[in-house]
Amino acid sequence: MRIGICAPATPLGKDQAAAVWALAERYYPDAELIFHPQCFYEHGHYAGTDQQRLDAFVQMANDPTLEAIWFAKGGYGSNRIAQRAVSALAAPAAEKTYLGYSDMGYLLGSLYRAGIGRQAHGPMVTDISREGGADTVARSLDWLVRGDPSGLEPELVAGERYAAFNLMTLAMMTGSAIMPDLSGHIVIVEEVAEYLYSVDRLFFHLTQALEGKGVTGIRLGLVNAVPENDRPFGSSAEEIARDWCARSGIAYLGRAEIGHAASNHVVPFGKMPG
Repeated sequence: MRIGICAPATPLGKDQAAAVWALAERYYPDAELIFHPQCFYEHGHYAGTDQQRLDAFVQMANDPTLEAIWFAKGGYGSNRIAQRAVSALAAPAAEKTYLGYSDMGYLLGSLYRAGIGRQAHGPMVTDISREGGADTVARSLDWLVRGDPSGLEPELVAGERYAAFNLMTLAMMTGSAIMPDLSGHIVIVEEVAEYLYSVDRLFFHLTQALEGKGVTGIRLGLVNAVPENDRPFGSSAEEIARDWCARSGIAYLGRAEIGHAASNHVVPFGKMPG
């Protein structure tokens, strides 16, 4: 399997790329990782200009010799190119798997909306830098290269439809031209580095946007690295999720093992095979 790696948001460290390349060379001899030079570009906050990031993604997605696109890193920026990227894709893009999370949800959602390829929320190259990061990255490579289901989120149910996103990313997509149809889906969300009042605000917006849209329910992944406010918020992340789900009539379906941590698992979009 030839896997293309690009960075539609922020730059990847060359040491991170080297570590993942070495891991793949040792344990995944059937996989060839192709790092686009754009992964290491720097333009202010971003891994190159909007045009450079767009061109790198489109080039790799349209390359018929690549079987998958594995996103290098999140951060912020893929929303700036997502709509143009999808409109520039050709037939080879529809044959690929696209894997990533966090800010990459903008591209995953755009592709899912357009019915182009297969999408999955899961660990990226940058996760090699976490404590235990080799195991985290291996979950994605095991699933992507070998079709090994052991790295899937443990509570996925055959026959159910799923989509997974960072909470901020999904909330920002609602009402936009790249928002996918999530009717009939269990939607799994996670968040990192947001105050609990911000998590509450995001759930207010998201549940209002999804109310009456036929969503099967919401599951909550990890909400971590929460900044300390000047006073206790008074509700946990799960209490926030339960409250807004109850207000909107959306079923709250419990916790999930996804998020910005070494425990992140893979969630393929769409119907889980039986």
